[in-house]
Amino acid sequence: MRVTHVIWLAIFIAVFIWSAIAPKDRFTWFLEVLPALIGLALVVGTRAKFPLTPLLSILILVHCVVLMVGGHYTYAEVPLFDSMKGWFGFERNNYDKVGHLAQGFIPAILAREILMRKAVVKTGAWLNLFVVSICLAFSAFYELIEWWVAAATGENAEAFLGTQGYAWDTQSDMMFALIGAISALVLLARLHDRQLAALKRRLANG
Repeated sequence: MRVTHVIWLAIFIAVFIWSAIAPKDRFTWFLEVLPALIGLALVVGTRAKFPLTPLLSILILVHCVVLMVGGHYTYAEVPLFDSMKGWFGFERNNYDKVGHLAQGFIPAILAREILMRKAVVKTGAWLNLFVVSICLAFSAFYELIEWWVAAATGENAEAFLGTQGYAWDTQSDMMFALIGAISALVLLARLHDRQLAALKRRLANG
Protein backbone atom coordinates (compact mmCIF):
# COMPACT_ATOMS: atom_id res chain seq x y z
CA MET A 1 0.00 0.00 0.00
CA ARG A 2 1.42 3.40 -1.00
CA VAL A 3 1.99 6.19 1.50
CA THR A 4 -0.71 8.27 -0.20
CA HIS A 5 -3.20 5.44 0.27
CA VAL A 6 -2.32 5.22 3.97
CA ILE A 7 -2.78 8.97 4.41
CA TRP A 8 -6.10 8.84 2.52
CA LEU A 9 -7.35 6.03 4.74
CA ALA A 10 -6.08 7.67 7.92
CA ILE A 11 -7.92 10.92 7.16
CA PHE A 12 -11.11 9.02 6.34
CA ILE A 13 -10.98 6.98 9.55
CA ALA A 14 -10.16 10.00 11.71
CA VAL A 15 -13.08 12.05 10.36
CA PHE A 16 -15.39 9.04 10.54
CA ILE A 17 -14.59 8.44 14.21
CA TRP A 18 -15.10 12.15 15.00
CA SER A 19 -18.37 12.12 13.09
CA ALA A 20 -19.63 9.06 14.96
CA ILE A 21 -19.01 10.54 18.43
CA ALA A 22 -22.27 11.99 19.76
CA PRO A 23 -23.83 13.10 16.47
CA LYS A 24 -26.84 15.40 16.55
CA ASP A 25 -29.17 12.61 15.42
CA ARG A 26 -27.96 9.01 15.12
CA PHE A 27 -30.47 8.02 12.44
CA THR A 28 -29.58 11.03 10.28
CA TRP A 29 -25.89 10.34 10.83
CA PHE A 30 -26.28 6.81 9.53
CA LEU A 31 -28.18 7.97 6.44
CA GLU A 32 -25.64 10.67 5.62
CA VAL A 33 -22.51 8.62 6.30
CA LEU A 34 -23.68 5.48 4.48
CA PRO A 35 -22.70 6.82 1.00
CA ALA A 36 -19.21 7.60 2.35
CA LEU A 37 -18.85 4.03 3.61
CA ILE A 38 -20.02 2.71 0.25
CA GLY A 39 -17.46 4.97 -1.43
CA LEU A 40 -14.72 3.64 0.85
CA ALA A 41 -15.65 0.05 0.02
CA LEU A 42 -15.60 0.76 -3.72
CA VAL A 43 -12.27 2.61 -3.61
CA VAL A 44 -10.59 -0.14 -1.57
CA GLY A 45 -12.25 -2.98 -3.46
CA THR A 46 -11.26 -1.72 -6.92
CA ARG A 47 -7.81 -0.36 -6.02
CA ALA A 48 -5.91 -3.26 -7.59
CA LYS A 49 -7.91 -3.67 -10.80
CA PHE A 50 -8.98 -0.07 -11.37
CA PRO A 51 -6.66 2.37 -9.57
CA LEU A 52 -7.88 5.94 -9.62
CA THR A 53 -6.06 9.11 -10.58
CA PRO A 54 -4.74 11.14 -7.62
CA LEU A 55 -7.22 13.91 -8.46
CA LEU A 56 -10.23 11.63 -8.25
CA SER A 57 -8.96 9.98 -5.07
CA ILE A 58 -8.64 13.36 -3.35
CA LEU A 59 -12.06 14.49 -4.56
CA ILE A 60 -13.72 11.32 -3.29
CA LEU A 61 -12.12 11.87 0.12
CA VAL A 62 -13.32 15.48 0.16
CA HIS A 63 -16.84 14.34 -0.67
CA CYS A 64 -16.72 11.75 2.11
CA VAL A 65 -15.63 14.44 4.59
CA VAL A 66 -18.50 16.69 3.47
CA LEU A 67 -20.93 13.81 4.06
CA MET A 68 -19.49 12.95 7.48
CA VAL A 69 -19.53 16.56 8.68
CA GLY A 70 -23.14 16.87 7.53
CA GLY A 71 -23.97 13.60 9.25
CA HIS A 72 -22.46 14.71 12.55
CA TYR A 73 -24.28 18.04 12.83
CA THR A 74 -27.11 17.43 10.31
CA TYR A 75 -26.97 19.55 7.19
CA ALA A 76 -29.25 22.20 8.67
CA GLU A 77 -27.10 22.82 11.76
CA VAL A 78 -23.41 22.91 10.75
CA PRO A 79 -22.05 25.67 13.08
CA LEU A 80 -19.90 27.56 10.57
CA PHE A 81 -22.83 27.91 8.19
CA ASP A 82 -25.09 28.98 11.05
CA SER A 83 -22.62 31.83 11.60
CA MET A 84 -22.71 32.67 7.91
CA LYS A 85 -26.42 33.39 8.18
CA GLY A 86 -25.57 36.43 10.26
CA TRP A 87 -22.52 37.42 8.20
CA PHE A 88 -24.25 37.35 4.81
CA GLY A 89 -27.91 37.71 5.72
CA PHE A 90 -28.86 34.17 4.73
CA GLU A 91 -32.25 32.95 5.89
CA ARG A 92 -31.14 29.31 6.21
CA ASN A 93 -28.10 27.16 6.88
CA ASN A 94 -26.69 26.51 3.40
CA TYR A 95 -24.30 23.65 4.14
CA ASP A 96 -26.62 21.32 2.26
CA LYS A 97 -25.93 23.36 -0.88
CA VAL A 98 -22.22 22.66 -0.43
CA GLY A 99 -23.12 18.99 -0.29
CA HIS A 100 -25.15 19.17 -3.49
CA LEU A 101 -22.48 21.21 -5.24
CA ALA A 102 -20.07 18.41 -4.35
CA GLN A 103 -22.69 15.92 -5.55
CA GLY A 104 -22.16 17.29 -9.04
CA PHE A 105 -18.49 18.30 -8.83
CA ILE A 106 -16.99 14.99 -7.65
CA PRO A 107 -19.19 12.57 -9.66
CA ALA A 108 -18.35 14.60 -12.78
CA ILE A 109 -14.68 13.61 -12.52
CA LEU A 110 -15.64 10.07 -11.53
CA ALA A 111 -17.93 9.69 -14.53
CA ARG A 112 -15.34 11.30 -16.80
CA GLU A 113 -12.64 8.91 -15.63
CA ILE A 114 -14.75 5.80 -16.14
CA LEU A 115 -16.11 6.91 -19.53
CA MET A 116 -12.66 7.77 -20.85
CA ARG A 117 -10.78 4.77 -19.48
CA LYS A 118 -13.46 2.35 -20.67
CA ALA A 119 -13.50 4.14 -24.05
CA VAL A 120 -17.25 4.69 -23.86
CA VAL A 121 -16.81 8.32 -24.91
CA LYS A 122 -13.30 9.67 -25.41
CA THR A 123 -13.26 13.46 -25.67
CA GLY A 124 -15.19 16.52 -26.78
CA ALA A 125 -18.72 17.77 -26.41
CA TRP A 126 -20.29 14.31 -26.25
CA LEU A 127 -18.11 13.43 -23.26
CA ASN A 128 -19.18 16.59 -21.45
CA LEU A 129 -22.84 15.94 -22.27
CA PHE A 130 -22.64 12.39 -20.95
CA VAL A 131 -20.87 13.52 -17.77
CA VAL A 132 -23.36 16.29 -16.99
CA SER A 133 -26.30 14.00 -17.76
CA ILE A 134 -24.96 11.31 -15.44
CA CYS A 135 -24.48 13.85 -12.65
CA LEU A 136 -28.02 15.19 -13.05
CA ALA A 137 -29.41 11.65 -13.10
CA PHE A 138 -27.48 10.84 -9.93
CA SER A 139 -28.75 14.01 -8.25
CA ALA A 140 -32.34 13.26 -9.23
CA PHE A 141 -32.02 9.68 -7.97
CA TYR A 142 -30.68 10.94 -4.64
CA GLU A 143 -33.70 13.22 -4.32
CA LEU A 144 -35.90 10.16 -4.92
CA ILE A 145 -34.05 8.31 -2.18
CA GLU A 146 -34.70 11.22 0.19
CA TRP A 147 -38.40 11.07 -0.73
CA TRP A 148 -38.58 7.30 -0.16
CA VAL A 149 -36.84 7.59 3.21
CA ALA A 150 -39.18 10.41 4.26
CA ALA A 151 -42.24 8.41 3.19
CA ALA A 152 -41.02 5.34 5.07
CA THR A 153 -39.91 7.02 8.30
CA GLY A 154 -42.07 10.14 8.56
CA GLU A 155 -40.82 12.89 10.86
CA ASN A 156 -37.63 10.96 11.65
CA ALA A 157 -36.30 11.88 8.19
CA GLU A 158 -36.80 15.66 8.53
CA ALA A 159 -33.14 16.28 9.39
CA PHE A 160 -32.08 14.03 6.50
CA LEU A 161 -34.19 16.01 4.04
CA GLY A 162 -32.83 19.32 5.33
CA THR A 163 -35.39 21.42 3.45
CA GLN A 164 -35.64 23.96 6.31
CA GLY A 165 -39.04 25.04 5.03
CA TYR A 166 -37.73 26.00 1.57
CA ALA A 167 -40.36 25.08 -1.03
CA TRP A 168 -37.87 24.82 -3.91
CA ASP A 169 -35.21 22.87 -2.03
CA THR A 170 -35.28 19.84 -4.36
CA GLN A 171 -34.98 21.95 -7.50
CA SER A 172 -32.20 24.10 -6.05
CA ASP A 173 -30.33 20.97 -4.94
CA MET A 174 -30.30 19.72 -8.52
CA MET A 175 -29.28 23.16 -9.80
CA PHE A 176 -26.27 23.15 -7.47
CA ALA A 177 -25.33 19.66 -8.66
CA LEU A 178 -25.51 20.94 -12.25
CA ILE A 179 -23.30 23.92 -11.39
CA GLY A 180 -20.86 21.58 -9.66
CA ALA A 181 -20.64 19.24 -12.64
CA ILE A 182 -20.06 22.02 -15.16
CA SER A 183 -17.52 23.71 -12.86
CA ALA A 184 -15.55 20.47 -12.51
CA LEU A 185 -15.34 20.05 -16.28
CA VAL A 186 -14.27 23.65 -16.83
CA LEU A 187 -11.72 23.79 -14.02
CA LEU A 188 -10.25 20.29 -13.89
CA ALA A 189 -10.50 18.69 -17.34
CA ARG A 190 -6.91 19.50 -18.38
CA LEU A 191 -5.41 18.38 -15.10
CA HIS A 192 -7.51 15.23 -15.24
CA ASP A 193 -6.33 14.52 -18.80
CA ARG A 194 -2.69 14.77 -17.72
CA GLN A 195 -3.23 12.45 -14.78
CA LEU A 196 -5.12 9.95 -16.94
CA ALA A 197 -2.21 9.90 -19.39
CA ALA A 198 0.30 9.38 -16.56
CA LEU A 199 -1.83 6.59 -15.07
CA LYS A 200 -2.08 4.91 -18.47
CA ARG A 201 1.72 4.94 -18.82
CA ARG A 202 2.19 3.58 -15.30
CA LEU A 203 -0.25 0.73 -15.86
CA ALA A 204 1.35 -0.09 -19.21
CA ASN A 205 4.76 -0.35 -17.54
CA GLY A 206 3.42 -2.62 -14.87
